[in-house]
Amino acid sequence: MSESPRVSPAKAAPDANLPVRLSRGLHIVAFFEATKGVLVLAAGVGALSLLNRDASRIAENIVRQLQLNPASHYPRIFVQLASQVTNTQLWMVSMLAIFYSAMRFAEAYGLWKNRGWAEWLAVLGGMFYLPFEIAALIKHSTAIKFGLLALNLVVVIYVARVLWVKRRARALARTPV
Repeated sequence: MSESPRVSPAKAAPDANLPVRLSRGLHIVAFFEATKGVLVLAAGVGALSLLNRDASRIAENIVRQLQLNPASHYPRIFVQLASQVTNTQLWMVSMLAIFYSAMRFAEAYGLWKNRGWAEWLAVLGGMFYLPFEIAALIKHSTAIKFGLLALNLVVVIYVARVLWVKRRARALARTPV
């Protein structure tokens, strides 16, 4: 009888010994985190591209290109905010985007390599967003907000399960036979 395949120690952290299916799940979460990092980094670069430019005019062009009504609520807010943005604010947004992306990339790398610190970062980071997602859902529920909350919960629960499996495996390895 064959046992479930295990990740070889050369490919994982020494204490990992995770079944391949759990390791593959961590790879999916790592890809998801890396994707978030890429998207936020692109937004940060986009903010830098607005330096010393008429952000209000660019916002109006975006609203027009998306065929939105410039007089409706959200497009109007978008154009008003763009008219008030300063270069200092753009730099700050870009620096925060770089920091956030670096954190997501580090987490993705650690999850891909099956590192415990990255698993803890994923669980704690995901739990940090839960109150805000729940509050946003209570204030005005939409399918997108519900989907984001559900996805975040799935990631937190899954990675917490991986941590539990690893902890249990370490405890079993320490018990005398």
